[in-house]
Amino acid sequence: MHGLGDKFGIGQPVRRKEDVRLLTGRGTYTDDIDRPGQAHAFVLRSPHAHARIVSMDTAAAQAAPGVLAVLTGHDAAADGIGHFPVMVDVPGKGGTKLFPTPRPILQTERVRFVGDPVALVVAETRAQAQDAAELIEVEYETLPSVTDTAAALDPGAPVIWEANGSNLCVLWDSGREAEAEAAFAGAAKTVRLELVNNRVVGNPMEPRVAIGEYDATTESWTLHSPTQGVMRVQDGLARLVLKVPKEKLRVISPDVGGGFGLRGKIFPESGMVLWAARRLGRPVKWLSGRTETFMCDPHGRDHVTRAEMAFDAHGKTLGVKIRTFAAMGAYLQDFGPRVPTVAGARIMGTVYDIQALNAQVSCVFTNTTPTDAYRGAGRPEQAYVLERLYDLGAEAFGIGRDEIRRRNYIKPAQIPYTNVVGNAIDSGLFAETQDRALALADWQGFPARRAEAARRGRLRGIGLGYFIEASGGQPSEWARVAFEADGTVALTVGTFSHGQGHETAFAQIIHHKLGIPFDAVRLIQGDTAVVAQGNGTGGSRSSQMGGVAVARASDLVLAKARRLAAHRLEAAVDDVEFADGVFRVAGTDLALTWTQVLEAAQAPPEGETPGLDEQLVYTRSTECNFPNGCHVAEVEVDPDTGRVEIVRYAAVDDVGTVINPMLVHGQSHGGIMAGIGQALLEHAVYDPESGQFLSASFQDYCLPRAADAPGFDLDFHIVPCPNNDLGVKGAGEGGACGAPPAIVSAICDALGIPHIDMPVTPEKVWRVLALRERKAA
Repeated sequence: MHGLGDKFGIGQPVRRKEDVRLLTGRGTYTDDIDRPGQAHAFVLRSPHAHARIVSMDTAAAQAAPGVLAVLTGHDAAADGIGHFPVMVDVPGKGGTKLFPTPRPILQTERVRFVGDPVALVVAETRAQAQDAAELIEVEYETLPSVTDTAAALDPGAPVIWEANGSNLCVLWDSGREAEAEAAFAGAAKTVRLELVNNRVVGNPMEPRVAIGEYDATTESWTLHSPTQGVMRVQDGLARLVLKVPKEKLRVISPDVGGGFGLRGKIFPESGMVLWAARRLGRPVKWLSGRTETFMCDPHGRDHVTRAEMAFDAHGKTLGVKIRTFAAMGAYLQDFGPRVPTVAGARIMGTVYDIQALNAQVSCVFTNTTPTDAYRGAGRPEQAYVLERLYDLGAEAFGIGRDEIRRRNYIKPAQIPYTNVVGNAIDSGLFAETQDRALALADWQGFPARRAEAARRGRLRGIGLGYFIEASGGQPSEWARVAFEADGTVALTVGTFSHGQGHETAFAQIIHHKLGIPFDAVRLIQGDTAVVAQGNGTGGSRSSQMGGVAVARASDLVLAKARRLAAHRLEAAVDDVEFADGVFRVAGTDLALTWTQVLEAAQAPPEGETPGLDEQLVYTRSTECNFPNGCHVAEVEVDPDTGRVEIVRYAAVDDVGTVINPMLVHGQSHGGIMAGIGQALLEHAVYDPESGQFLSASFQDYCLPRAADAPGFDLDFHIVPCPNNDLGVKGAGEGGACGAPPAIVSAICDALGIPHIDMPVTPEKVWRVLALRERKAA
């Protein structure tokens, strides 16, 4: 067996093997695929945020050049196409129930957000379909809309779902309300604030594409589309939309250009192309434009929160009260209501010793694009609230922001620590991780840098943010490790790589376990015809779930190989040792290579099946695991323009055992950039009067670029997870959790203010500075 010092083993910064293929243009994305005889689809969408559909005339569109079909929701209902339901339940306070929005594939009676689909045009070309869609005459009766999350439950707000009676989807309560109230009653000091967790758009580099095919002879479908895992998409579309056994639908996902949580859903357009393919008897392809990505892919965040924290006389937290309005959008999208409630609550209290914490979340309907999981999915929001409160607490006590956190961290002797919602945090050295991050950032040397910046006319500030993740997602995962005749290994997994580097990391695990060449491992994923089961990738689960499944399947292959070697060498299995790719009888010169064992596997002894081909389902024993980290941002503000520049950024993350530090740093960079985008630049804006989406292009929605960040100083504090074979924790979402509070903390420090809402645009900063000048005058 290969050790940690091996060039391609676990712990080594191996370059991504998939990059050569992808960077030289040899990747295959869904839009690279064209099926013989395919037609093209275009979706006509609502131009109104809220309106009643009075009538729809499709005659002119149906007669347009190249048009093969114009389909409406009435056609879908006649064909028995099912609704797109919410995939989770969230228990309401006092036993109340979540209101599940019935969402047909195409709307026939009412539209509820700008972009709501109302008709599908299929033609010989995409241009013909788009031209014909413009000929569809829809008469709308516009209705009042509400796009302001904080105003959704106001007495005069228009009700989006009349059958529900209000815009409250569900009121979720974390519990311990009485304990929290008692904590405040005995507090020496309290702090409070209101904050916004701004709505953001995920914007994968690759827009969504869907190609539907129908085989009349077998009465089965095939869908090509980017996903984060094919099994769940297969199940949802087959069972709920097509209403057929899942074996009748094959889902194939080739290379995927970004996921961020958005690809893990079932989408109306995927159902549309499958339905249209059956109707027309030929493949149907739909390609999203970038504006459709902005308008119709699920959005993230969009919370308005009022929070309070109570302290004893020494700065120790006694209790917390959090009240949040979380926008669901017009419909419940897959996991939407779970994100700000049950999912985010798994790390409630984050890394702090807090038991008297009560959070209540009002999930509200608005005339906006539905929200769902986006990088971190509830955990960045939890961290942001507490980190902002601790900054205010530090000011209230006149102590350092680092010091107030030290007084409240869960101590090593308390671990495993059962948090306020009953999850056992199994590992972590939080105060030590903070100290390492502060040292990496040269926290002590900051005053000199602030003074130097002041001499240049700049306001400099420093801030920190600590986060903890609950990573892991679904509790089981599948993998298959099979030797092929040429000695290479086909690795088939139920997880899904959409940019994280699984081809490399999983090959490192197999190389470490079996000693075969790193380049001899071939990853197979994303096809329900060959993936037996699996839960895809989301919630930073692939290394800890897929990785452990790969390791255990490798162990099964190795165990069989030892049995085969023992038979061939006429030795006891316990006497066969394995090292450096060689099976050797202990204390002798009798040995076999993998090639010889593979030959033996073709004609195995009685009781053994031919070949070296093992698979298993790994089920973890715990709810999730807990990667965490401390991020430190340093900013400079131009007082004349309000422009914020991040000038230094340091972070120390505990992701457990690191399979490949280069991959993890890459994931950290991506997460931090997502956090920078939310903190400084990104904001999905709706017009409060008309409900129009005002930021549906890159002209009006700003993603961070390389120039928006400095070089990152990153390090690991490796505290292995005690609850899985590899000791790994999730790594993909931490940056998006740590960056926003660190950056906002630094800006507030530079400006000398308690709080400023994201995104911290130059205009916001300029207004703060202008107001301060007026008060000073």
